[in-house]
Amino acid sequence: MSNLFHRLRALLATLAIAALLGGCGAGTQTLSDYDTARKAELETIKAGRFDGGRMWTFEYPPLDYFGQTYGFRPDNAWMEDARLSSLRMSTGCSASFVSADGLVMTNHHCSRTALVAIQKDGEILLDSGFFAPTLADERKVPNVYFDQLLEIRDVTKDIHAVMDAASTDKDRVAARDAKIKEIQAAAEEETKLRAQVVTLYNGGKYSLYLYRRFNDCRIVFAPELQTAHYGGEHDNFTYPRYSLDVTFFRIYDEEGKPYKPENWFEWSKSGAREDELVFVIGNPGSTNRLSTTEQLEYFRDVQYPAIFELINNRMDVLLNYSEMNPDKRQELRTDILSMSNSQKAYAGRLSGLRDDVLMQRRRDFDKQFKSAVMSRPELKAKYGHVWDEIAETRRKLRSISGDLYGLRMNGIGVADHLAKAGQLVRLATELRKKEDERQDPYKGQTLELTRRAMGKPVSADPALERLTLERQLHVMMKQLGAEDPVVVAALRGRDAKSAAQSMVSGSMLSDSVRLAALIAGAPESIMTSEDPFIVIARMAMPRLEKAIEINNGVSAADQVNRTLLGRALFDVYGTEIPPDATFTLRIADGVVKGYDYNGTKAPAYTTFYGMYDRYKSFPGRHDWELPERWKTPPATMNLATPLNFASTNDIIGGNSGSPMINKNQEVVGLIFDGNIESLPGDFIFAEDRGNRTVSVHSAGIMEAVRHIFKAERVARELELGRIP
Repeated sequence: MSNLFHRLRALLATLAIAALLGGCGAGTQTLSDYDTARKAELETIKAGRFDGGRMWTFEYPPLDYFGQTYGFRPDNAWMEDARLSSLRMSTGCSASFVSADGLVMTNHHCSRTALVAIQKDGEILLDSGFFAPTLADERKVPNVYFDQLLEIRDVTKDIHAVMDAASTDKDRVAARDAKIKEIQAAAEEETKLRAQVVTLYNGGKYSLYLYRRFNDCRIVFAPELQTAHYGGEHDNFTYPRYSLDVTFFRIYDEEGKPYKPENWFEWSKSGAREDELVFVIGNPGSTNRLSTTEQLEYFRDVQYPAIFELINNRMDVLLNYSEMNPDKRQELRTDILSMSNSQKAYAGRLSGLRDDVLMQRRRDFDKQFKSAVMSRPELKAKYGHVWDEIAETRRKLRSISGDLYGLRMNGIGVADHLAKAGQLVRLATELRKKEDERQDPYKGQTLELTRRAMGKPVSADPALERLTLERQLHVMMKQLGAEDPVVVAALRGRDAKSAAQSMVSGSMLSDSVRLAALIAGAPESIMTSEDPFIVIARMAMPRLEKAIEINNGVSAADQVNRTLLGRALFDVYGTEIPPDATFTLRIADGVVKGYDYNGTKAPAYTTFYGMYDRYKSFPGRHDWELPERWKTPPATMNLATPLNFASTNDIIGGNSGSPMINKNQEVVGLIFDGNIESLPGDFIFAEDRGNRTVSVHSAGIMEAVRHIFKAERVARELELGRIP
């Protein structure tokens, strides 16, 4: 580090101290001067052309843009082949056909539960990996399926017509939902396919997607979790990476034979090359890029911090519980990985929303968009009120957020005892009403089924339950305040840990006999019970239900206003801006490219040499440990082979397992992650800020399959495009 750097740092520190002390002199700025200057600087920042992303739909592909930007304009046949070669997986991921014999490629992290489901006694496939030496050895996976998008129809006019005919927000939402069900049912009757009406541009457009479903899916190959998730949570959402995050399935037909798809992606001989044009074909889950400034600020200030805290609490509970119960670690492994992934994802989202430059870019787009609407009288008349109404609904949500998040009775982070108490109080409340005024589960014959379901005692492990409740009590205090009556009643002068221990040990809700008697005497037995959880539920439920009622009203208004906003966006910009992600098929363009980071440069691709360097650089560290078969690679293996690579494609959760193809529709990679810089992608795509997609290189997959796992029949099938 140079002396000049030290002198500059000292100078900056001196200036900072002087500013804080309010030093005098003509050149001295006060803090308010700085804020004014910063605000003026931010106002010069403008939205980027692709801040809304490049996740293009197959019904509105930007073919002219592709041609102008890359000198390559796919024709309709190319687009159809890409669509039909791609799949959507029931685990919330993407996939693709990679041979004429139904071989399917996706990520290992999309297949963990499937691997656990097929393992036999004595096997731990997450540790050992899996390879079927023959077709007969390929193992069928229960409850996993793949969908192939066969046809797209525009149904916008039908849905807009019924919404426009309704008079209230609630009626518009109900009319829309009823029409969607009608369209889907009619389409399934007509085609015998799976039908889904997809909302695009927040309701500005609606498409009917028709899918073929494949239910007979069998696992062919999967590496060990250790190499698929190499670097563990330390390396998750980072780059450079060294992960073999791949699994191969095979789809079988009704006769139990390998399915013969007409469309599939061939395997590239060379794989992705730096600066090469590449496309991601997959199903991005959801984004909020068409949200207004007020909506984004609500995410930043209220919703995402609350969710982030719930995730962090759940992670703490799982880690502490597994420390207390080492025999449970294997059972909790997948849950811990999932929570850890969510932790980093929400941390990245919040970091992006708290980045004033990124937020200013979104504000500028919102300002431009609103100005375009207001400058055209016909659009102003239809849509001009939407921004003010959305701002007003955010104010309503902020006013009830404490009760919504602090008094929750179900979901992540809620103790099973409190969830049960909430159900019981709801039962008692409904039983006090006349039968014709009750909600459906509390009427006639269905009431007995409801009673029977509620009669099952809480079976949660007491230690896990205490840990969960302790964190929940902390959330209550944070959201409601220490003086709130519900908090006071729960704690009774104790700290959260002591209160949780006392409440769980003193509750009858895990005792089947006492619980049955309580339900038999309902509603009065419940409404007079001194069980600590029921006491809290009785106090909390009226407030929670009022908050939920307000939230539901806001939700109905939001759905209508978001639809109007989407229609306005489409009227102003057409298909120049892609719609938000909806876990439906998209095509995203980009190039293979590194980026500047951490004061240096990230390469376009990494190699197996890098994996072994991490192994040697972190001796004894589990996350960078290598399985035995990897520690001494065979002489035939080329360690200079690319393993992972970065590209400028636009992806989000749900894209996991997407094929990366070149303009010849050859597989050059497999999407498995984004970098840290990609995490604000929920609300903005900022390629210029280092947003990158991270993929497994096709050459790296082939090298490992062939030389480490000796899975020659898989390697040959990929090369030939059919079973050898």
